[in-house]
Amino acid sequence: MEVQLITKQDLEEFRVTLLRELQAFFSKKTEDPKRYLKSYQVKNMLKVSGGTLHTLRSNGTLKFSRIGHIIYYNYDDIMQLMEGNTKKKK
Repeated sequence: MEVQLITKQDLEEFRVTLLRELQAFFSKKTEDPKRYLKSYQVKNMLKVSGGTLHTLRSNGTLKFSRIGHIIYYNYDDIMQLMEGNTKKKK
């Protein structure tokens, strides 16, 4: 059986390598939000009821696309709506 000694320098090199790998792992961008969202996702995101979401669609405040019976909303349009509302409040 072979005996291997670990020195302080070996431990320091291991620490530096481990820290680099952890930083690289955690700095990776998480999954981008989906580009198109369904109604239930938008309701949860905006914290509004189905009726309010319908009103936003009806008065043209929020653009949407309908495919069959499913309504889709563009994520960027929702973000613009939210940013527009915060600017008006200031």
